[in-house]
Amino acid sequence: MVRVVTVVGTRARGGWSFATGLWALVMAVVLALGEARPAGRGTDIIVGLIASAGLGLVLGWRRRLGAVLVAPLLSWLVAWLPLLVAAMVRHGVLAGLVVGAFTVTVGWIAIGGLELVVVGLVALLVARLRPPGPAVVILGPER
Repeated sequence: MVRVVTVVGTRARGGWSFATGLWALVMAVVLALGEARPAGRGTDIIVGLIASAGLGLVLGWRRRLGAVLVAPLLSWLVAWLPLLVAAMVRHGVLAGLVVGAFTVTVGWIAIGGLELVVVGLVALLVARLRPPGPAVVILGPER
């Protein structure tokens, strides 16, 4: 007896990679400017929070909650070189290299954790408040 299983499904519409990549670039600029000129940190923090909330809105609306876990890693990959250079500009070459290396390694635990919390909470809230999609019907095998 030959049994044939046909899988019918739809792929999720709308990607998340463009929004996450754009957010990672914005966060790289915000972090580098915050390191290069510490006097403007208040504005940088507000812009970073708004950008993170915006990414959370997009990911929550598209129900891409798994991307919330990948977003801080992508942000780190994009921002580590600009952050290192900004530290070298602010503190000098050798001292900036040490401070920048510390910031992009140990400091990133706090930065990535905050990004994860802000993006994740907004995404969860938006996904929960969004109206449900079409119902999914699972048809079992018939004998």
